[in-house]
Amino acid sequence: MRIGELARHAGCTPKAIRLYEARGLLGPVARAGTYRRYGAQDVERVLRIRQALALGFRLAELTGLRHMDTPEGWTRLANLLRARRHAVESELARLQALRGQLAALEGELQSCDLAPGTGMPAPCVLPAATAA
Repeated sequence: MRIGELARHAGCTPKAIRLYEARGLLGPVARAGTYRRYGAQDVERVLRIRQALALGFRLAELTGLRHMDTPEGWTRLANLLRARRHAVESELARLQALRGQLAALEGELQSCDLAPGTGMPAPCVLPAATAA
């Protein structure tokens, strides 16, 4: 199949496939004259790349994964997944702390009384934001 057909099967653009090829993520691509020729294995590789991107990986992290069917490839993939999971857990902790700070600030704002006859909040001391 040609690049446009591969792009349709994988749900991406030909430009993205050319980028993956330039980064060495697809391995050697067969050519028929000036046209690239792709097979079912290339569809699987592009789908794997897109799945990794959807999980938050960067293209630079995916180099070498085209050899994933080797023991070294599986080890590298397992290490990448473990590192990504750790990064997600760290980000979740940061976001949960931020949620707590926002809830505290919201509570302080709600506790401020309206100044009599103005309909505006009376001067209210809000807690200082803490650096996360």
